[in-house]
Amino acid sequence: MQYGAMQLLSMWIKDRKIQNQSEHTLDAYFRDVSNFIDFCYAKQIELTEVEASDLREYIAFRVENDQLTTSSLQRHLTSIRQFMKWAKEGHYLEINVADDFQLKRQARPLPGMIDIETVNQIMDQPEPEKPLEKQLWIRDKAILELLYSSGLRLAEIQGLAIKDIDFNRHLLRITGKGNKTRIVPFGSKARESLIAWLKIYRIWQGEFNPESLVFITQRGTSITPRQIENRVKYQALRAGVNVDLHPHLLRHCFASHMLSNSGDLRAVQEMLGHSNLTTTQIYTHVDFDQLAQVYDRAHPRASRAKVNDE
Repeated sequence: MQYGAMQLLSMWIKDRKIQNQSEHTLDAYFRDVSNFIDFCYAKQIELTEVEASDLREYIAFRVENDQLTTSSLQRHLTSIRQFMKWAKEGHYLEINVADDFQLKRQARPLPGMIDIETVNQIMDQPEPEKPLEKQLWIRDKAILELLYSSGLRLAEIQGLAIKDIDFNRHLLRITGKGNKTRIVPFGSKARESLIAWLKIYRIWQGEFNPESLVFITQRGTSITPRQIENRVKYQALRAGVNVDLHPHLLRHCFASHMLSNSGDLRAVQEMLGHSNLTTTQIYTHVDFDQLAQVYDRAHPRASRAKVNDE
């Protein structure tokens, strides 16, 4: 007999209830596993196909979107593993699930990922003719280039300050989650766009100091995360790209394209500001020259062209 995922979850919860588990624990189990089932459904993954990479992707998704604590992450992992173990032992699913979810399945591209040609279509679209729209495009292009060039989170680009940019070395100092600081490279295309934008910045705001935020509105106020999201979507539509573009998708594209071209997982993890979710290892020593070399070899828009800084 075939069972649906949610039907299996209900059966598992009923079984746990018979074992006198508390209502609070049962509610947590149901919430944790149903969230994972919803994630699998959205990714078109059957429970019989779940493997370690899917679990890591799910946990990374929850960390990025819900800022889960370490204890909450551990509870999520425990709930999902116990559910899958129960399903296997009860012969409800013909799967070979170990506690670490190491199953075999052919690699599957991330849904919604856009290729390099599509990214270039967005970045290299013609400027608008109207003066204000042209200025907005110059700002938006700098945002787009940095999101894709350096894999920044939305909050990180919104909070980027002038002092955080090293134009000579093509490096950004990023303050990420938990106020952790990392250094990431950016390419020549992003550098050109930043320099063009800072000329418009002076028109809108006048002189700036090192503490000033890089991205502002035409009224001189700090641009909000929602405004960044809306402008990213707008520029994709203006380029004729039929995709729901958002900052986090560009971050995923950065990671995917860098990994495809370099194969250097550790360097990409450093650039993204991610610790290894399997071992919870936090990297404390970074060879920035080596990161820059990997970046220059791998990123599609990293070619170091000479730029006029005037």
